[in-house]
Amino acid sequence: MAEFIKIYNENPNPKEIAKVVKVLQAGGLVIYPTDTVYGLGCDITKTKALEKIAKLKGVKLEKANFSFICNDLSHLSDYVKQIDSSTFKVLKRALPGPYTFILPGSNNLPKVFKKKKTVGIRIPDNNIIRTLVAELGNPIISTSIRDEDDVLEYTTDPELIFEKWQNLVDIVIDGGYGDNEPSTVIDLTEEPTVIREGKGSIDIL
Repeated sequence: MAEFIKIYNENPNPKEIAKVVKVLQAGGLVIYPTDTVYGLGCDITKTKALEKIAKLKGVKLEKANFSFICNDLSHLSDYVKQIDSSTFKVLKRALPGPYTFILPGSNNLPKVFKKKKTVGIRIPDNNIIRTLVAELGNPIISTSIRDEDDVLEYTTDPELIFEKWQNLVDIVIDGGYGDNEPSTVIDLTEEPTVIREGKGSIDIL
């Protein structure tokens, strides 16, 4: 059964963060808050954990469109091919924020994603998840927690999320109520293209 941990966004407790990092390093699955909806993720270097998430989402791992959560733009060069200055300016304007940017993937992508030409990059405006990623030392995979309810597409109450996911993941972080609007997805591989309009304004383009 998963552990349910309360962490405050304003001032994430280092002890609680260290506990979650340990679980991620051991290949565990974690549900965490972002600046949009709650996400499900694992360490991008743990193939077995990635396979578990793909199975939970009902997709083949090599075909899954998971995004990488980074704590700042310094991780970009690890996983993204060289980008031009206008693309970088868009990223700087928008991040941290409620956006997922599709960028050309580099050769350093984890083995399971080697065939992918692109990578989705996310830097949420949320201290809990960014502190976690910073402490872990590499990005984590991110996929939204969806709800079967027709009215509510995303569950916003962490206690309800815990009830539903407690036997499927290792930790659920209670970071307060989540949003029910996902990130705005923008493809920057060629001409900027809005794939999904979400919480982030498209005026940044």
